[in-house]
Amino acid sequence: MTTRSPESRRPAAASPRFPLTSRRERGYDAKIVDAFLDRARAAFEEDPDAASLAASDVRAVAFPLVRRGYRPEAVDAALARVEDAFAVRERERALAHAGTGEWIGRTRERAQEILDRLSRDPGRRFDRVRGLGYGYRVEEVDIVADKVAAFLAEGRPVTVEQVRTVAFRMQRGGYREAQVDAVLDAVVDVMLAVG
Repeated sequence: MTTRSPESRRPAAASPRFPLTSRRERGYDAKIVDAFLDRARAAFEEDPDAASLAASDVRAVAFPLVRRGYRPEAVDAALARVEDAFAVRERERALAHAGTGEWIGRTRERAQEILDRLSRDPGRRFDRVRGLGYGYRVEEVDIVADKVAAFLAEGRPVTVEQVRTVAFRMQRGGYREAQVDAVLDAVVDVMLAVG
């Protein structure tokens, strides 16, 4: 009769869902990412009328950085797919409840509100941080604003992924981050709404 060591009686550790960073690099905390993705899966499987999570919740999630965490780019790509799935479901639900005409009308109104803001004069599209505070670099935000405005007004090509992943350097007296981020989130919502 053979005896097994205690190690052999332990269940095998689950393999990570995403690649891990090296020991020197930081990545997203794997336990927190896994818990969120489990929650997202459960929410997606719920009745859409009682869903406890929305596409905007997926977009807004943030994870702490730790050594030997999940590679952020791999998790971010998966989150984009999860957000897309929630957005499709939300669009289908809204179309079924409100009808196509009302859905299109609301989406157009929202797009027009965004376009109105982004069509303001460069340097005046968002509130500025006062004093010695730092905000997003004005010139960089204005370049993105011009591209998004051209997309909304003329249909010039811009992808959801480009809007999701845009990053700005900081400058003293720059645009307020929260305002810029809120408008970019609204742009993503409009883009996902039209599919």
